Amino acid sequence: MVMAGAQILKRVDDRVAGTSYPADPADPAWPGEDITVLHVDMDAFYASVSLLDHPELRGQPVLIGGGWRSVVLCATYEARAFGVRSGMPMATARRLCPPAVVVRPDYDSYTRVSEAIMAIFAEVTPRVQPVSMEEAFLDVSAAGRQWGGPEVIGQWIRDAVADEQQITCSIGGAPCKAVAKMASRAAKPDGMRLVSGPEVVPFLHPMPVGSLWGVGEATESELHQFGLRTVAQLAHVPLATLRRAMGKGQAERLHALAWGQDGAFDPVVAPQLERSVGSSETFAHDIDDPEEIRRRLLHLAERTASRMRHGEVLGRTVVLTVRFSDFTTITRSRTIAAPTDVTREIHATACALYDALGLQRARIRLLGVRVEGITEAGRTLVQGRLDEPERGWREAERAMDRAAARFGDNAVRPASLIAGRRSTRTLGNTD
Repeated sequence: MVMAGAQILKRVDDRVAGTSYPADPADPAWPGEDITVLHVDMDAFYASVSLLDHPELRGQPVLIGGGWRSVVLCATYEARAFGVRSGMPMATARRLCPPAVVVRPDYDSYTRVSEAIMAIFAEVTPRVQPVSMEEAFLDVSAAGRQWGGPEVIGQWIRDAVADEQQITCSIGGAPCKAVAKMASRAAKPDGMRLVSGPEVVPFLHPMPVGSLWGVGEATESELHQFGLRTVAQLAHVPLATLRRAMGKGQAERLHALAWGQDGAFDPVVAPQLERSVGSSETFAHDIDDPEEIRRRLLHLAERTASRMRHGEVLGRTVVLTVRFSDFTTITRSRTIAAPTDVTREIHATACALYDALGLQRARIRLLGVRVEGITEAGRTLVQGRLDEPERGWREAERAMDRAAARFGDNAVRPASLIAGRRSTRTLGNTD
């Protein structure tokens, strides 16, 4: 392995040393065309949204997460200066950054802001591919006539996000998604970096191989074993040699990425309808009280149903996830008679699934409620029951949604959740 790596590196260094990058964008050696893809990434999204409700914490190291058993969902740049990163155990982050203030996540706020941001993107182009709540790719190849080019589009998006949501974002633009993603990373925080066709190779090649989009620690370590540490070195390895070392599929993808050529097999694709909607909750302390468990299931069912109504979808299969104190996890599901987006029905089914487990004071670390079999509400026929009133639970919950939109999420809540609110401290929620 060491000898093979040394031989590969020697040949690569010879190739890199003899490379002169062409200056003509029309030269076939240049990959891609002009800037057609933008990658928009919010800056410390969860922390930025949380600080809208805590302006007194601006400029301080802040961690978004729960108790000591959770992980860091997000950290402000002040906390990142201490070495804190997203996904790090909270206990480790607190040791690295003793002055940090911990703020619990507010997923409803994150969802609202994310949806507003995606709506801004949709004003520019219908071809928007969300990657997460905080980032998306935009195909702007057909938007130039109306908007005047990627720089104008990018600046308008940055201004709109800042004006409407009071948070900042960074934007990268390039001929393909991978380079656009790396360009937005280079622009952080609160900047914009556009990489046109002639700039792609000079932009990529000085970077370490680990900076390539999709190259994780394992692949980076494998490349390092061959002496390949920069993108330029990787790019100049003969493809046949790379195939023998990495396998055909991995080699061809890495070779294409090293030359900034991922657009042919990775275009911007608008998402299809989600297959499921759900929520889960990890507790700061294991719980075993059946009544408490049913309250937590109601909270999860309420949040799941609210998101379904907001997304104008219905579902037929309710899935319950239970993780015990020893991290053993089980799931159970049940398909109901008619598609629904009603909290009461989802909660009743989740409780029935829990009761069927026959647990006797088992200590539970996590609960999750998910609805599958998703269909668009406007295209789904729901057969009413003969004894069903003209206005039932669905109409009542939609009225609650309107009240929450106007007066806040806690304006109208089930009584049992209000009663049990103080007795339950949670670690965090995931979607």
